[in-house]
Amino acid sequence: MAANFSPVSLFKPNVNLNLAAQTTLAIVRVTVGIMMVHNGFDKLANIESFAQAYVAYLGLPFPILLSYIAAYTELIGAPLVAFGLLTRPAAFGLFGTMCVAMYHHVKVAGLSLPYLELSAVYAAIFLFFAINGAGLFSVDALITQRLNANAFSSKAKQIMKLEKSLAASSSEKVSVSS
Repeated sequence: MAANFSPVSLFKPNVNLNLAAQTTLAIVRVTVGIMMVHNGFDKLANIESFAQAYVAYLGLPFPILLSYIAAYTELIGAPLVAFGLLTRPAAFGLFGTMCVAMYHHVKVAGLSLPYLELSAVYAAIFLFFAINGAGLFSVDALITQRLNANAFSSKAKQIMKLEKSLAASSSEKVSVSS
């Protein structure tokens, strides 16, 4: 069975036509993306210490290099997830960093839920977005629409137009009140 890969498949999100579900996905995506950025900054603040305490402790090769890769995956990938741009590859990279973090927590503290909890929740959310994409309210959806006008159903297009009209009407209210 041959894989059918096209640029559209990289961007096209899994489309659930429920407006509430799409709005909730966007809120989760933006929140998790924003919350994850600080982890990258924390790593870069003292990369040598992080490399020694986390990466070298696991016995992984090239701890400084892998620490920089993890930090920049979080610094670049998290905003990409928040904007919904290249969401699948960004979320997959972040899922990988969270898997390593979970492994570190298990190696240090066993299956202690307080240590494992946050990285496991992040990993599950990033895995969800790696598989399902960003949703209709994302840059990926706009790119998909540009690349292939037939990629979305007419109802999905209506939801995207509704979101654009709501954004336009709220910006008009802001300009009128100013």
